[in-house]
Amino acid sequence: MKLIDDETLNAFLKGAPAWTREGDTIARDFKAASDRDAARAIARIADLAIGANHHPELTWVYDSLHIELSTHDAGGLTKKDVHLAGCIDDVLADTPQG
Repeated sequence: MKLIDDETLNAFLKGAPAWTREGDTIARDFKAASDRDAARAIARIADLAIGANHHPELTWVYDSLHIELSTHDAGGLTKKDVHLAGCIDDVLADTPQG
């Protein structure tokens, strides 16, 4: 899979300010209203990721999530990452926030 160029990535980041670039990944932090809400969000994100055959790195501590996306076999960021990030945003928009 082809890596996305900086112009495409910057356009995505401008439209999705919750995401930041961290080297060859994009990352987002999210604080849910409770640890149970965070766990539910993880389950929904996992379903999306499995369906897309794309696997984010998720860190869960109590009610807080840290999500990182990168296409490891491509060596950086691809359209797959940007697409999954948008889907994750939809999940988190429906998740109660703390």
